[in-house]
This record gives sequence, C-alpha cells and structure tokens, in this order.
Amino acid sequence: MAVVSLKAPESPRARQDQATSPGGSDSVEGVMLRARTAQKAFSNVDQETADAAVRALAWSLYNPDHARELAELAVQDTGLGNVSDKIRKKQRKTFGTLRDLLRAPSVGVIERDEAKGLVKYAKPMGVIGAVTPSTNPGATPVNKAMMAVKGRNAIVIAPSPLGYRTTARIVALMRQELAGIGLPEDLVQILPAPITKEATEALMRVCDLVVVTGSQDNVRRAYSSGTPAIGVGAGNVPVIIDETADLDAAAERIRDSKIFDNSTSCSSENAVVIVDAVYDAAIAALGRAGAYLCTPEERQRVVDRLWVKNKLNRDLIARDADVLAKAFDLPANAEGKTFFLVEETGVGKDYPLSGEKLALVLTVYRASDFAAAKERVREILDHQGKGHSCGLHTTNMDRARELAEDLDVVRVLVNFAHTFGNGGGFNSGLGFTLSMGCGSWQKNSISENLSYRHMLNITHLVTPIPEDKPTEQELFGPHWERIGYGEAAR
Repeated sequence: MAVVSLKAPESPRARQDQATSPGGSDSVEGVMLRARTAQKAFSNVDQETADAAVRALAWSLYNPDHARELAELAVQDTGLGNVSDKIRKKQRKTFGTLRDLLRAPSVGVIERDEAKGLVKYAKPMGVIGAVTPSTNPGATPVNKAMMAVKGRNAIVIAPSPLGYRTTARIVALMRQELAGIGLPEDLVQILPAPITKEATEALMRVCDLVVVTGSQDNVRRAYSSGTPAIGVGAGNVPVIIDETADLDAAAERIRDSKIFDNSTSCSSENAVVIVDAVYDAAIAALGRAGAYLCTPEERQRVVDRLWVKNKLNRDLIARDADVLAKAFDLPANAEGKTFFLVEETGVGKDYPLSGEKLALVLTVYRASDFAAAKERVREILDHQGKGHSCGLHTTNMDRARELAEDLDVVRVLVNFAHTFGNGGGFNSGLGFTLSMGCGSWQKNSISENLSYRHMLNITHLVTPIPEDKPTEQELFGPHWERIGYGEAAR
C-alpha cells in the first residue's frame, strides 16, 4: 500500500528542536501545538492508513533489535525487572495488541443495529495525554500510542522520570517508523526533560483525554485536571488453591507469573490462599516449582528488610532472586530458588506482607475451607487492590462463579498464570493491554481493560423504527397487583 504523505512542512526552529528532543519542543505548549497540527492532518485518513500507522508503531518495539536495546536500557536506568522477560513482555504485548487492533474498525461506520435504527461512526478525540510508569518505560508508551493512533489521535507521553531515557528512545523509534511511511512524526511525542509534576499537570489540562498508568497520585491528579481522564488502579492479586486443583500445574502457573520480570506487573500474584486439606501438599508443589519456604525467623528478616520506614525498599523491589536471598540472609539451600514463600495470618496495615510487594516474595495463607479462603481474599482486596483481580486454581467452576458473583473485582481468572491472562493473552478473551481498569472500587472510570475504544468519540445516526411502546399493564401490572390498584381505580 502506498501511504500518502501527511507531513506538514517544518520550520527551521522545529527542525532544530527535533534534533534535541524526540518530541521536538521545549515546552508543553510547543508539544501540544505540534501534536494538534499532526492530528489535524491525520484526522480524516481511511482505515487502511490508520492501521498502517498502528503497524509502524508496533514494529518500532517488536523489532528484535529494538526490543533488546530497550529492555537493556530500562533495566540499566530503573534497576527494575530483568532483560530477558522485558524483551518477552515488549514483543508479546505488542504482538497481541496489534492482533486486537487490526481486527477492529475505528474509522467511519463501526457498528450497525438495523433493529434499533442506529449506525455508529467513530471520530477521533484529538490529543491523548498518557502518563506511563517506570516499571514499563518502553512497553506501555507503545501500547498506548497504538491505541491512540488507531483512533486517529495524536499522543503526548509523560513518562516516569526514572524511565525517561528509555521512553525517549522508544518515542524516537516510533516517530522514525511513522516518518518512514510518510505519516506525521508528531503524532507521537514526549514531554521534554526534566519531567516535573507541574509539566505533567499542564499536559493534563490542555489535552483532550488523560490516560494514566502508574502511581495513584498521578491518577488523582488526572481526575482533578478538568480533562476527561481514565486512571487505573493498584494491584495486589490474591489467588486461591482449593482441594480440587491440580497442585503441580497450579504451582507452575503461579511460579511463571510471579517470577516474570521480577514481579513488576500489577497482575503478579502477591498472596496465595490454600485450603487446609491440601496445604502441605500445595507447599510441596510450590517447592518443586522453585519456591523456598522461609522459616519464622527468616520471615521476620524479609519484613524488616523489604520495608524501610513503612515503604518498600527501592533497593530490593523487582530484583533477581539471588539478590533477595543474600539480602534476607537465607541459607545455602535457598540458592537457586526463584521465589520466596512467607507465611502470614493477618491482613491490614499492621501486616505489610498482606499488601503489594513488587518483589519475588509470595505471601501464603492457610484457610480452613473454600468459604474461609474466599473471605480471606475479600479481606486482602479490601486492604489493597480492591477492584483489580483475583484468581482461583480449581476444577470446580461453581466456585469460580461464586467468586465472580460475590467479590468486588473486575476480573476473576481460573487456572491461569495470572500475569499472562489478566492483561490479555492468546488463551484469554481479555483484550491485550498494560492498563487494567478497576471500576469505582478504586475510583476508576472504567471496569475493563483499557482499549482503543476508550479513545474514540462516537456519533450515533438515528433513524425511525416501528414504535416500541408497551402498554401500561405490561410495565406497571406487577406493581399494581402488589398495591391493589384495581381496574376501577384505573
């Protein structure tokens, strides 16, 4: 396909800016002016061109050389996670998101309902302001940019200061790919360094939609900016192993999810609640899968060193297992283990192990039966992570349905490696994303995975249909019968 060039002519000053900053500007106002110019040129392209832009952005990160470069840069700059898993995350999430986006319409008519006489037309929102976290300084910007451009929007990224160099590099690569197919580079920009709260808030006020993944402080700032905003919530995933589960399969799934990128994902398991009937057998299965069970004395060292002044120790979160084993003074038989189990009995602020840890530490609770396990999960979520998600390893789907009915979460995953199912998976019907809405339970405006649909305006064309007006008796009849409102009175 030949894509018609939409690039606007650049001034000498713009070219000079471009050479010094991937976003090509030295102020929020300058960035926004360039974004609006690019978005205006892109706003009326056809579906084929919009999809070409999405493919270009996807390739900027999926390209194996780029994926490795950015993974190495992210670990070097942030100290969080590990290179091999970051490469896998960048490619897997980008590939899955591209699959989802290429299967969906986002230009012109996107839905028809002949019975209701409705036709829906997709329109761009304009400029999306995207706040991204240090845990995913390469993957999240591309994920959001693909969704934004799918809807013919421009995007300006406000990265975490810690991940700025990585984000700036991927923004430069995205712009390069867009330019390579004749589309405006300024559809994707980054706030110029240094990143400050003031600059991020200024972006929030002047863009058309704010999408925030990261700190809850930024989520609150977005919601108070006066601009429509989508924020996502904090994770603290608890999962249950019941007496019907395949214990080795459950342990391996939990391990695969827990150790992925050293537990940087909000969807990583933070607690496992095991019913008493299989408690010892499940602990043994977790051991076979690579876990080390800490003694009570070792457990106390984990607590004392993973938290400093009631805050997670920056030097230990998202670190390799051997680093943690040494930091916790674990014995020689802990060497070679991939994650660490710590038993707990309480939940709440006085029990830090009941919260999110962002580390290869998994809290273990014993429950007398499934009913008690469900209540323990409820307690954990009420303490932290309400609305986000929980999991269950079982062969009894009635129990899965019970959790879905009774717990205040957006997602209940059954027999999954949680990290690989929660944000979309090739064996999960959830859409690929790096931003999970948690509903009103965490004061979020969405209770689903973030998608391109959240970055569209929809025009409804409405035409007449045969009248659909029921009788009074059909609507009020059951109530009239209750209150004795008889025929004579009517």
